[in-house]
Amino acid sequence: MILPPGLLHTAPLRGETTSSLICRIASRYGLEAKALRSSWRWRNHQPKHEGGTCRADVEVLLNAAGRQLLADLCGLEEHVLARALPSWGREDARLPAADAGEPAAAWQIGGAVAGPVAFGCRLCTARRTGTAGRAVLYAPRWNRVCTACAVAP
Repeated sequence: MILPPGLLHTAPLRGETTSSLICRIASRYGLEAKALRSSWRWRNHQPKHEGGTCRADVEVLLNAAGRQLLADLCGLEEHVLARALPSWGREDARLPAADAGEPAAAWQIGGAVAGPVAFGCRLCTARRTGTAGRAVLYAPRWNRVCTACAVAP
């Protein structure tokens, strides 16, 4: 059963990757991330390691219609997402123009978009979102120890 967009409010974490937020939204709706990602038309393939496994440090760039769709799924206004997601508003040449109206997305490696990424602290993610799970955040190497929990994320 697919729920209407925005039924479950899902707020982004400050500095979170858009890819991470999409995964958390899917989990919130009881879906696999792959099922939710089918809502966008993808312009390239997800980056993988040499061994063929999917990378955890990926980012998603969205066109205007794709950003609106994500905002609807979160139950938030776009300006809220723009403040929290460093990749918000960044586009890719492979994405259709804003007037196309079709939600589209392109994969990038997170470090090439807005700096290095790392897994966020699971305890802080659970405390801030109300659900267990992992989040991927933009974080410089010297800022990867969670001061709230005093553990490495």
